[in-house]
Amino acid sequence: MTDMTAQPGADGRRRCHWALATPDLTAYHDTEWGVPVRGDQAMFERLALEGFQAGLSWLTVLRKREALREVFAGFDPAVVAEYGPGDVERLLTDDRIIRSRAKIEAVIGNARATLELNEGLARFVWRHAPDQHPTPKSMDDVPASTPESAALAKALKKRGFRFVGPTTAYAAMQATGVVDDHLADCFR
Repeated sequence: MTDMTAQPGADGRRRCHWALATPDLTAYHDTEWGVPVRGDQAMFERLALEGFQAGLSWLTVLRKREALREVFAGFDPAVVAEYGPGDVERLLTDDRIIRSRAKIEAVIGNARATLELNEGLARFVWRHAPDQHPTPKSMDDVPASTPESAALAKALKKRGFRFVGPTTAYAAMQATGVVDDHLADCFR
């Protein structure tokens, strides 16, 4: 059985075990994962990236992130909302990104839905933060989804968002600090 608690990295710091797989994941874990995101554009990017992850590894998405940022105008929802069929076709030919028509169209549609939120996307997501969230001791304590992520997914879908099921919503909540799932013995 694998030890699912935080493990020491090359520098001796204990980290969530998934962060030790590659230097890319270590850097992401140490500097970004779980850091509170309050800006709408940054929140839009994280939701888009989590949607791209569906069926793929996070490492795949992370390694394509810069190209995704480039082709989606830094994930500026106002710019992406203006993309049309020609842009979708152009993106489908770009081998630097994840070329899924459904995911690309979802990002464009989600940009439009983001612009319709009066309160802004970040505030909308943060409204779904749990009142209490226990610090996990091991990865076995980290759920794939929660009642709050199910409620967020439902609320987003009601407003026209796609690729935002409860698991994707929970991953976005983790990534943006809405919940803190760093393990109890992780240095973060």
